[in-house]
Amino acid sequence: MKRVVPILLLASLSACGLRPVYSGGSHGAVAQALGNVEVQPIEGKGGWLVRNALNDRLSTMGGGGPAYKLVVKLDDQISGFGLRADTAITRERRTLRARYQLIDMATGTQVIDDTAGSDAGIDVTSSEYATIAAEDAALERLSQTVADQIVTRIALFAAREKQR
Repeated sequence: MKRVVPILLLASLSACGLRPVYSGGSHGAVAQALGNVEVQPIEGKGGWLVRNALNDRLSTMGGGGPAYKLVVKLDDQISGFGLRADTAITRERRTLRARYQLIDMATGTQVIDDTAGSDAGIDVTSSEYATIAAEDAALERLSQTVADQIVTRIALFAAREKQR
């Protein structure tokens, strides 16, 4: 009896409906759809970083040519919130938000209109150089995070389309 219970539990897991998004590897439907996304230029340093991160993730997927166009608009803000008694800022928050749209190039239809974003805390030191370096490092990390969120959302869209 003790051996039957684990076997029944394992058998019930196969009926849970979960399927890997990237089934089929680089030849699967989701990977092919991701490989067919053309990322439009994005303004600013943050835009350059996000676009490169998106292209790094999407270009590794297979694809026969662009079927979708990805348009991204960024909002990059730095705000101070930690104050000393002499009103000097001791802490900053860098926030990177992206509004993105995935457009079917064949029909011109917008298939995704969504947002992604993240934020990071930055210590403000007496060295202006160190603070600027920390702000730049935060932007690089945030760009990677935002790109991951966008690619994940597009992959979920492609997986749903595959099931139709």
